Amino acid sequence: MRGVFGLSHIAAGFIAVLIGYSSSAAIIFQAAAAAGATQAEIASWLWALGIGMGVTCIGLSLRYRSPVLTAWSTPGAALLVTGLAGIPMSEAIGAFMFCSALILLCGVTGWFETIMRYVPAALAAGMLGGVLLRFGLDLFASAQTDPLLVGAMLTTYLLARHRWPRYVIPLALLVGLGLAGTLDLLHFERFQWQLASPVLMMPSFSTSTLIGVGIPLFVVTMASQNVPGIAVLRAHGYQTPASPLIGWTGLTGVLLAPFGGFAFNLAAISAAVCMGREADPDPLKRYRAAIWGGVFYLLMGLFGATVVGLFSALPVELIMAIAGLALLGTIGNSLGVALKDENNRDAALLTFMCTASGVTLMGIGSAFWGLVLGMLVHMLNRRSS
Repeated sequence: MRGVFGLSHIAAGFIAVLIGYSSSAAIIFQAAAAAGATQAEIASWLWALGIGMGVTCIGLSLRYRSPVLTAWSTPGAALLVTGLAGIPMSEAIGAFMFCSALILLCGVTGWFETIMRYVPAALAAGMLGGVLLRFGLDLFASAQTDPLLVGAMLTTYLLARHRWPRYVIPLALLVGLGLAGTLDLLHFERFQWQLASPVLMMPSFSTSTLIGVGIPLFVVTMASQNVPGIAVLRAHGYQTPASPLIGWTGLTGVLLAPFGGFAFNLAAISAAVCMGREADPDPLKRYRAAIWGGVFYLLMGLFGATVVGLFSALPVELIMAIAGLALLGTIGNSLGVALKDENNRDAALLTFMCTASGVTLMGIGSAFWGLVLGMLVHMLNRRSS
């Protein structure tokens, strides 16, 4: 039990959830509001998302002994902000169920696993590095507005990373919280403990909504979330079978869509926190960090109504800094793997740059287009060699 309750596991799980919620929780509120959701229904969305992510994180990590972290579809939520305008909630729920059913089909048939076998490790690492780069840059961008807070956290990281590598991120977080409290930067005035209650929202199915919302939601979830999610696992040496992971997230979405669980998928950015050396020096034990991430997801779901108050109480600079510090090692490892093979270096570099650019084409994020560009260059290189 001592290993399960390791401080580094708990800290990594907490930071992973912190990154996930702080980076996109506001988009969930916007998406729910676009569908005309009431406050109770918005809380139900958060309840369903938290419960779904918590159960899948814990269950899949235990089953495969790998740090499997799931998440909601952030690009999918951004798509819903505009896509659900003027659409009744019942039709939105129907589109959610349709999207999750397609994800389930990809997992059951094994199509996704087959595709991932043809993706070179260098390209997967290049895409991962591109996805994570902005978090490393945000570490220093946040220093512009609060150099004292960010500087203290960075100094703590640099001083502690060799002596106490397992606890360097918790120490940096504690220093940041302590200094933020001293400087009166923590504001809990609007924070209240309040349990969220699920609200059953019956689906209805409209062809136009299924095509206009359900299919795009499926595409962006698979291309911009599940592909990087598998890339994170592969880049860290985990050969966990992809199809069951995809299938279980799809089934979870089908079951929780009537409560607001619009799409579940494998996490990429937040999952990387649970896969680094800081989570545990032993890669075989890092799954415990993902289990703790699932525990915190469950708590977030149960207390979904308090999420906004909690995150609004923390300074933005603190969240940006701790996310950047937690991902520094993973960014470095990704670039090392991506550029190691000279034969694939140009393809991996283009994958990295396209992904890091953040370009969006046809509603699909840069991670997908970076991988497409890299694969094209990779195939051209193979033909000319």
